[in-house]
Amino acid sequence: MNHARQGSGGIGRIRPLLLIGIIAFLYLGIRMFPSFFNRFLDLDEEVFNYPDTEVQDYEEEELYFLPASKNANIIRHQFYALSYNEEHELAEWVAYELTRDQLNRNKIRREDNYRPDPKVKSKSATTYDYRGSGYDRGHLLPVGDRKFSFEAMNETFFMSNISPQERHFNGGIWRELEENVRDWARKYRKVYVVTGPVLTERRKDRIGKNKVSVPKSFYKVILDISEPELKGIGFIIPNETSEKPLYEYAVSIDEVEELTGINFFPDLMEEELERKLESKVNSRLWDFDKRRFETRVSVWNVR
Repeated sequence: MNHARQGSGGIGRIRPLLLIGIIAFLYLGIRMFPSFFNRFLDLDEEVFNYPDTEVQDYEEEELYFLPASKNANIIRHQFYALSYNEEHELAEWVAYELTRDQLNRNKIRREDNYRPDPKVKSKSATTYDYRGSGYDRGHLLPVGDRKFSFEAMNETFFMSNISPQERHFNGGIWRELEENVRDWARKYRKVYVVTGPVLTERRKDRIGKNKVSVPKSFYKVILDISEPELKGIGFIIPNETSEKPLYEYAVSIDEVEELTGINFFPDLMEEELERKLESKVNSRLWDFDKRRFETRVSVWNVR
């Protein structure tokens, strides 16, 4: 009987040590391999890695930076919102905030997961529409803007966030613009971004069973309303290879609104400030990376 009690006591001492070992293993695993453990354990990365950071949930928030448009079929995902145009099987706009905090977080490794958007009631385009078309599946909200968590990155692969883009447009000047926007978000702390295809122009083509429109051009508008220097800028860029500097495509937000028929920030600012920031553009207020342009022309455009 005494031997049995001693054996039981030994096991009792081992169990707490085993529990401590399991807790230590999980903690170190979550810190060192967050994306794997997030998916394996269905955990929220921010809970463990970023207790003081702000996480947006567009599904529940009232979003005062969303555009207004006639064909608005607004869909809110957790990390961005969009308006889907069934006629073209494309989003007419995708809107989101991009912050320095998001970009400074650990980077999740990219894992492609293109799939139809289940929130589009009329059904979105599919990845099969792009097969053999000669066009890239070009992101509107880029993967690089949402690498702070697996869930955020994964949402960018909904086909409602994808548009047909010429290869050297997608991997060239569009990539350059996306990388510059990330630079501006880091510098100015937070920017508002709205981007999409220009659907008021005659399309270049249609592809796939769902007849997805191939846009002639794409736009992007960026707004910085953080003190001390408030400013806005827009871009309209043809869906083709470009050898021109990015700043040559810079226009006012008003010009993009006139072309697209979309009112981009109707509820975000006072009307007077909106008129001031949207009516003109000063590209000198926005830093353009010269070396990135040179890389685009000499490397990205030819590979």
